[in-house]
Amino acid sequence: MMSLTKMIAAFFLLFISQLVSAEVDETEAASQVVQGFQSELLNIMQQGDKLNFEQRFEQLKPVVIKTHDLAKITRIIVSKEWQNLSTEQKEELIQKFSTLSIASYAHYFKSFSGENFKVELVKQLSPGQIYVHTFLVLPDDKNVSMDYLLKKTGDDWRIINIITNGVSDLALKRSEYVAVIQKSGFDALISEISAKIEKFSQ
Repeated sequence: MMSLTKMIAAFFLLFISQLVSAEVDETEAASQVVQGFQSELLNIMQQGDKLNFEQRFEQLKPVVIKTHDLAKITRIIVSKEWQNLSTEQKEELIQKFSTLSIASYAHYFKSFSGENFKVELVKQLSPGQIYVHTFLVLPDDKNVSMDYLLKKTGDDWRIINIITNGVSDLALKRSEYVAVIQKSGFDALISEISAKIEKFSQ
């Protein structure tokens, strides 16, 4: 018969192995979200001049919505100002920011010169937060570091921040958007985002 000590040790070994297995499953799921998104970016880039802005936008729209938590990103960006917005303003801001996010990808990822993405590291920072460190590999230039922070929304992992060469997109937009809304109000922020969308589409 197994001794009590051995039974306790076996129990904890099983418990720890289950925890490790669960963590591996979570990190793999988060990594697949990032890789799926990057794969679609490469697909768009490789089509190059075959697609105009509107076509790139429509092709990227479903994958960006699926892989990014755009509502959460919008709330984080406007910080404490979120609570001062009406329900209609919140919905309008989420919609406008979502359009801007898709438009920015459609604008910047429009040509292909042999680039590729490489996942370097996937790390679980907390039960609901995972960090994915990747590189955009450029054949004739220095690689671009692109780090993704994902949080769990329901059963799915979603991107909430992208850090490019050490610069947080979330922090940049939060600083900019909060300053605009505090100085000039909600309508001014919407106008500024609309202007950026228009610029990307040209």
